[in-house]
Amino acid sequence: MQSLRPRQLLMLSLLAAFATMALKTLAWYITGSVGFLSDAIESLVNVAGAGFALFMVTLARRPADDNHPYGHSKAEYLSAAFEGGLIVLAALAICITALERLINPQPISTLGIGTTFIVLASLINLGVAFLLLRGGKHYNSPALEGGGKHLMTDVWTTAGVIAGVALASISGYSWLDPLVAIAVAVHIVFEGGQILYKAINGLMDNALPDERLVEIHQLLTTFSNQQVLFLNLRTRAAATLQFAQVDMQVPGNWSVERAHQLADEVEIALMAEGITLTIHIEPQHAHTENT
Repeated sequence: MQSLRPRQLLMLSLLAAFATMALKTLAWYITGSVGFLSDAIESLVNVAGAGFALFMVTLARRPADDNHPYGHSKAEYLSAAFEGGLIVLAALAICITALERLINPQPISTLGIGTTFIVLASLINLGVAFLLLRGGKHYNSPALEGGGKHLMTDVWTTAGVIAGVALASISGYSWLDPLVAIAVAVHIVFEGGQILYKAINGLMDNALPDERLVEIHQLLTTFSNQQVLFLNLRTRAAATLQFAQVDMQVPGNWSVERAHQLADEVEIALMAEGITLTIHIEPQHAHTENT
């Protein structure tokens, strides 16, 4: 069972981001590697992204109010968009630094010590990424999932940087170091684009996943019979919140109280599954008569 809450996970992510940024910056300072510098710059993005995600998740957990009757859960998508934008800016900074070093190559020194710091930082990111991804799945949180995927990509990026810096040091071709940094920047841009796309797509009120729709239909079936039908199911996801709306047809001679009582029972059953359901009550054959 997931023991840490979303805010606790993001606090851990923020602390880890500061630690890895310090380690990677120290590695760059010792070695002078622009590849290590590119990794340190991305860690700065991790710090900003984790801090903003923490703020957005805190906002998303606020209860509904008069101005936001459906809650504030979509704030999580803003953290993903913010992080994606920072990633693109970081990639541009990496490219500028790498191009300057490509024109004026410099030798790399003290590779072993610097690599040790980079590997340690990568292991920290790997552990936190695993926790965030597990938390994102458990809580259905875009902010946690996005942060976890970002850190996991950072782990693979670091592996590529280490390989490029090692190759440059062993071969003596210093230009390989900035070349790897540029490749890292391109990869980071792709990552940022994916995060931005997912954030924008999340704001479009997408329907719930197919497996979730099957669960809803199965639950509604338990309340269906010759007298009660459920039609026109519509669903939408808002980060950690899930909403559904359906038409419930009942016999025309039912009292309002009886229909309302059944609607309450169905809504309570869906709420137990984490779905806020709104039911529109209609007399039987209402759709047929309107056509």
